[in-house]
Amino acid sequence: MTDLTTRWLGLDLHSPLVVGASPLTDDLDALKACVDAGAGAVVMHSLFEEQLIAEQMAAHRFIDSRINTDAEARSFFPESEVFAMGSSSYLKRLEQLQSSLDVPVIASLNGISPGGWTQHARELEDAGASAIELNLYDLATDPSDTATTLEQRQLEVVGSVVEQVSIPVSIKLSPFYSALPAFVAGVEAAGARGLVLFNRFYQPTMDLDELELSREVVLSTSAELPVRLHAMAMLFNRTTLEMAASGGVHTGDDAAKAILSGATAVQVVSALLAEGPSALARITDEMNQRLTTMGYTSLIEARGALSLDNAPNAQTWERLNYARLLQGWQSSGRTS
Repeated sequence: MTDLTTRWLGLDLHSPLVVGASPLTDDLDALKACVDAGAGAVVMHSLFEEQLIAEQMAAHRFIDSRINTDAEARSFFPESEVFAMGSSSYLKRLEQLQSSLDVPVIASLNGISPGGWTQHARELEDAGASAIELNLYDLATDPSDTATTLEQRQLEVVGSVVEQVSIPVSIKLSPFYSALPAFVAGVEAAGARGLVLFNRFYQPTMDLDELELSREVVLSTSAELPVRLHAMAMLFNRTTLEMAASGGVHTGDDAAKAILSGATAVQVVSALLAEGPSALARITDEMNQRLTTMGYTSLIEARGALSLDNAPNAQTWERLNYARLLQGWQSSGRTS
């Protein structure tokens, strides 16, 4: 059997399979079942920049309200909602998970602009987070906001969070960068330790009957995996950042492909939401059997074996292959 132990973000994991950020964070029993089924680590759902800014504003409102209060009215306090803290419940949950689970627990921050909210990263470290996953997603809607300014702003966020903590910081990216290797180089220079490729977005759709926008949770399929494989295969040996695949992993073969492309860890969410924690045991067994059949005794041997540098037909990763693929499909269609 293949040795599935791995080292991700400086953390020793008994399995590369990680429970990705999801609503499962709110179900301790489900997370315990995931760990029993083979999860090597757990990522909490994100704490959003907007929540943290709201917390800061609540504190300001509390202070301002005291200015205009009669000095003799010592028993007066504003309504409790005024200073309800956005991070307090998250920190309590983090502490609970760290004390209840026998695997590393990674906290998650979601932000797009530099600011005081990044100081909360230190609170996450103090609460016991093994690492922090920083989720970057900045949708450009202003025509004056260029790719350069957007990416520079994101790199400033990365640097700001990294400066706050001594624990590793991993950056979760979208697949929409025009020059991914260059941006990744900037992320590495800013002090990050790892990458998560890629984020999935629950984009709004249209309800034509009600003539309004609506959001629906659409689970991933294995068809979404290739864009992750391509990015990791391209980046392998071109960055020191440790990579985790996220999105489209539903089978052991999916997980094996991610490892062979260069992943150190493989995050799973949709399969868990669809099947429950038992999906992790199934994926683990399937992955182990596949890698063992291929002759690999450890993940270290398998990692990056089919990357851009190591694949026997590396040109398949390149753009020219798209034209060849279409030509082959057209030829097949004419002869059928």
